[in-house]
Amino acid sequence: MAKSKTEDHIALFIDCDNISHRSIEGIINELSKYGIVNIRQAYGNWTKDNLKNWEDKLLEFAIKPIQQFDYSKNKNATDILMTIDAIDLLHTKDIDAFAFATSDSDFTPVVMRVQAEGIRVYGFGEKKTPKPFMAACSQFIFTEQLMKIEAAKVLDTNDNTRTIDVQQTPLKKSGKEMRQDTWLVNVLRTALEQTMDEDGWANLAAIGQYINNSTSFSPINFGYKKMSNLINEIDLFDIYLDPDTKQMSIRDKRFY
Repeated sequence: MAKSKTEDHIALFIDCDNISHRSIEGIINELSKYGIVNIRQAYGNWTKDNLKNWEDKLLEFAIKPIQQFDYSKNKNATDILMTIDAIDLLHTKDIDAFAFATSDSDFTPVVMRVQAEGIRVYGFGEKKTPKPFMAACSQFIFTEQLMKIEAAKVLDTNDNTRTIDVQQTPLKKSGKEMRQDTWLVNVLRTALEQTMDEDGWANLAAIGQYINNSTSFSPINFGYKKMSNLINEIDLFDIYLDPDTKQMSIRDKRFY
């Protein structure tokens, strides 16, 4: 008799030509919130010197390296192999979610194909990642933010003699900066409008679910671990915290 799964199984595909080795710890930690990352595959031409920094990370995080030679100049055979393997896995394994670590928009079609099967796709890439790929993912997180989070852990646990690059310290968007972000404000207000009751209140969990279903938004990209922290800081909404359930509800300040 087969055992029932208690946690989601996640397959992670890493495009090592387009992602920094320094981001992998943050990626694994983030995905572990949602399930077991039981398939971890990293793609690249491992004969090249520019991938040498990945070797220790492959061992540390039990990632399987997949070799792909460059068959011709200016053609990335790695992308094609990674796409083929992802589609094969889609039809042969019981996978609950896929994750793609890349800043390359060429993976947009495969992400859309996986989504068409009703499977969530987590995307990770640099801020330069083209918008079509980010939008195709169920959730997309900037690797720069993840590296800052990991750097902050080092600051908290190491002694003061260790030097940390100031560029790696956490950067939270202020309330003013977020209020000036038209896309973010529209995402939050639209989600509120679609989930609120007749008095204008909406449960934050319902808002989060609506946003997850309709956008690739993540509060991490703005420097916040939780949606509730971002809501508190952006200061656009009245907030009510239920004393019994501790659940947060919000409503638009403009109308009350």
